Amino acid sequence: MAKTNKAMGLDGTCKEKINNTCFKIRCIHSSPHLWKKHTIQYGLYVRYCAVNNIMETTKEIKALLHLIDDPDQEVFDAVSQKIVDYGKPIIPNLEHLWETTPNEEIQNRIEIIIHKLHYRDLYSDFHQWNVTGYHDLMAGALLVSRFAYPEMSNTIAYQEIEKIRRNIWLELNNYLTPLEQINIVSSILYSYFGFKGHEINYKEPNDFLIHKVLETKRGNQAAIGVLYLVLCELLDIPVKAINIPKQSVLAYFKPGYSDENLPNPINKIEFFIDPSSGQVFTHNDVENYFKRIAVPPVGSYFKPTKNKKIIKFLLEEYAKCFTSDKDSYKKDELLALAEMLNS
Repeated sequence: MAKTNKAMGLDGTCKEKINNTCFKIRCIHSSPHLWKKHTIQYGLYVRYCAVNNIMETTKEIKALLHLIDDPDQEVFDAVSQKIVDYGKPIIPNLEHLWETTPNEEIQNRIEIIIHKLHYRDLYSDFHQWNVTGYHDLMAGALLVSRFAYPEMSNTIAYQEIEKIRRNIWLELNNYLTPLEQINIVSSILYSYFGFKGHEINYKEPNDFLIHKVLETKRGNQAAIGVLYLVLCELLDIPVKAINIPKQSVLAYFKPGYSDENLPNPINKIEFFIDPSSGQVFTHNDVENYFKRIAVPPVGSYFKPTKNKKIIKFLLEEYAKCFTSDKDSYKKDELLALAEMLNS
């Protein structure tokens, strides 16, 4: 019986735990009282193990946090990866350490670790977006925004989009020509709501982010172009992005056009739109542009660009904002997301 009691103790070895399990089975068939006693003791053992594991984890976390200031970069890389393995629940510990640490270099290291924790989740969400059959453009653009603003709320952005969409929808009817439709979209977007577009400036990273564009009413050609496309899609207006060299241009396709493999899709385009201002260009304007840059206007330039490729372009352009050594990891991460979209 002494041996059995030892097997039921809290500090038993693995072998004793196995004996304990066998003993539990025998108890079921012998004594209900002994079974109840054993169950209580076993429950205490499980709780003891859980508390002990938490204590050990807490000790390890404290030790890792103390090593963040290690001057050896290899040590810091190993420590930061170990911290990241704990997942987002460790972020409050890191934030507390940041608040109580006067050293700016250590604060920067903590910020990098927190960023890596958020990036791991973002990468997973981008993967899910990539493998879905339908690549929602607004959802993809908001994922790009989360790179810099991981805790942003998508709800506010969708509410702003719906507000703009409704105002445009109230002005549309089935008797409008394609040009009249676009004039209404552009008038509401740029005149009524006051959005302003401009050329891409890599010193203004927020101008690439759709939620900041909706918030500040300004953005570059790439982000404003995404906004314009999202609105047109919601309103069933056949506007698509096309791939004209060195330009962010949209095209109004004739209704019913869906075949992206036509040798010369330019014949299916009514006119072209500059998303930064809403200005409309004719076929002659585009032909003159190709003559000016001495590039033949081959059919591939006029094929509708898929949403996945639009988001890939947005990521690649956004990555160009991070050129300093300090921010080089951000550039690498954005390009890794863009590379994922190749599959």
